[in-house]
Amino acid sequence: MLVRLFTSVVLALLLSVPVRAAAPQFPAVVPGATLSFPKDYGAHPDYKTEWWYVTGWLNTPDGKPLGFQVTFFRSASTHDRANPSQFAPKQLIIGHAALSDPANGKLLHDQRSAREGFGLSYARTGDTNVKLEDWHMVRGADGSYSVHVDSPEFKYDLKLAPSQPDLLQGDHGYSRKGPRPAQSSYYYSQPHLQVSGSITRVGKQTSVAGVAWLDHEWSSEALDAEATGWDWIGANLADGGTLMAFEVRSKTGAKLWAHATWRDASGKITQFTPDQVSFAPQRRWRSPRTDAEYPIATRLITGSMVWDVVPLQDDQELDSRRSTGAVYWEGAVTLNRDGKPVGRAYLEMTGYVSAMKL
Repeated sequence: MLVRLFTSVVLALLLSVPVRAAAPQFPAVVPGATLSFPKDYGAHPDYKTEWWYVTGWLNTPDGKPLGFQVTFFRSASTHDRANPSQFAPKQLIIGHAALSDPANGKLLHDQRSAREGFGLSYARTGDTNVKLEDWHMVRGADGSYSVHVDSPEFKYDLKLAPSQPDLLQGDHGYSRKGPRPAQSSYYYSQPHLQVSGSITRVGKQTSVAGVAWLDHEWSSEALDAEATGWDWIGANLADGGTLMAFEVRSKTGAKLWAHATWRDASGKITQFTPDQVSFAPQRRWRSPRTDAEYPIATRLITGSMVWDVVPLQDDQELDSRRSTGAVYWEGAVTLNRDGKPVGRAYLEMTGYVSAMKL
């Protein structure tokens, strides 16, 4: 009798203890994987972090240049994947958008975030289809992208049409970001996207045309513990070539890792190793809001080639502490060689206010 009673009490206690689900194990990025399209244009929800990042230059009918960027992030939480509730925050969708307007000396930007669910916000698998409430980015059957952003200060309705083959970064899409092989992402770019559509500011719609760059990356562990941030540039060159380069900085400011990819006008691809890539600041700008100092004009060296990076406007700092938690400089720049313009690009610099965390 006592044994049965003791057994019943123990069983009742065990059943009353809540069972904690194990946190999901995110897969590692490994070399040798083959990217497959259109599937890999879509989301990869098993990986921790992912983004679709569009930057570009636009021209208005009066010839005034504008820079624009829109980024959709997907971040997987550690919430139990087996939870059937639609309220379970398994994935977070985040959006950033900005418009650089040097004629008016302004940088307009907006940000938002929402948990995935109920068809309101999502990142679909199979092909690019990302929605964040009334913002969206969708890839059509012809390969072009439809991008819609509606914020209080500006609005985009843009079509991005590919004009060149995809550019697989690193080793066939396996892109190292640090000294350990696991510190990597799967990464491809679509440069020289032909842009058409409209931008609305202060209630006035303006037709625009231009050229953009799309990056798509996904990873589970990209940055080394000693990394504080990175400098990155994606350039559409005037001769039809493309250039991507980045440098990950350590907490001391030294180069922790770097890489660059150059595809020339004939389609030949050259990869540059960490010792062949460097960013050398030429002029700095101090933010009146955060007091951060950014090397907005820099000299980029890739092998034997020297590129001078010049900003479209100095103040292109974005404060995204309401979404990703980061403050960074991201803006339109020109790329010069031997004193002559050779391309239009976007420069991103993170970790100058506080260490960047993915």
